[in-house]
Amino acid sequence: MIEKEIKYFNLRQIAESGQCFRMTEIPGTAAYRIISGCRMLKVAQRGGRVLFDCDEDAFPYWEEYFDLKTDYGAYISSIDEEDGYLRAAADFGSGIRILKQDVWEMIITFVISQQKTIPNIRSLVEAICREYGSRIEVSAASFYYAFPAPEQLNAAGLDELLALKLGYRAKYIKRICEDVCSGALDLRILKQMNYPAAMAYLKGFYGIGEKVANCVCLFGLHHVEAFPIDTWIHKILMREYACRCRKSTLERLPQARRCGYLVERYFSRYKGYAGVMQQYLFYYERAVRG
Repeated sequence: MIEKEIKYFNLRQIAESGQCFRMTEIPGTAAYRIISGCRMLKVAQRGGRVLFDCDEDAFPYWEEYFDLKTDYGAYISSIDEEDGYLRAAADFGSGIRILKQDVWEMIITFVISQQKTIPNIRSLVEAICREYGSRIEVSAASFYYAFPAPEQLNAAGLDELLALKLGYRAKYIKRICEDVCSGALDLRILKQMNYPAAMAYLKGFYGIGEKVANCVCLFGLHHVEAFPIDTWIHKILMREYACRCRKSTLERLPQARRCGYLVERYFSRYKGYAGVMQQYLFYYERAVRG
């Protein structure tokens, strides 16, 4: 067991921030179980003290996973004092951190996430892991399923994926698996790309659009400047930020470009970490107005 005092860290906020779908609260405890790829961790929090149920050799992985070396207080301190909504969102979700997750897992997870609620996403991800991931024994009475490797998931036929109730996402997942296994989508090269290059590369593959690519960049490649725009963020931008600029300016832009314009105008000041602000907004909007 490793115990650390960590500022700006809240397990519940991280678990409910929409970036991770295999982080679940252990019933009857104040602890969470996290499965990342083929690793599993139990972690609990008591005030500012965080208890990691792992040994010293395993801790560096989780230290990076939770981005513990980054000063999130500096991010919050940089928020424009005149931006009352963002300030309130950051105060409300100040324990959120951008997790450094496995890029392959994030590609499949966020393809699944399209037009799905968080509980639905969790259920579908677990179904895929049960069917195609490796079973890892913890003890005689405890086990979990790792997220399937590309080769494991590629063994699934399209009909099998459809049977898991993946809907239209099944054909996207099947094609992505084929592309990764053939080397057309090279994960090693992707991990070496900067944010613009990674976005362009990801969007060149079937089933990966702007929003999914941004989520993969933010939560899988840790390009913290990425700013995914989903229906929640769209509502915030149009309600809280569109009214701050001239109506005629927005009306001259095509509908598809208006949110991007608002992000550039009001969040470019957070250069290199706008994605942290996106997470504060997303979490606050769902918790307060959801």
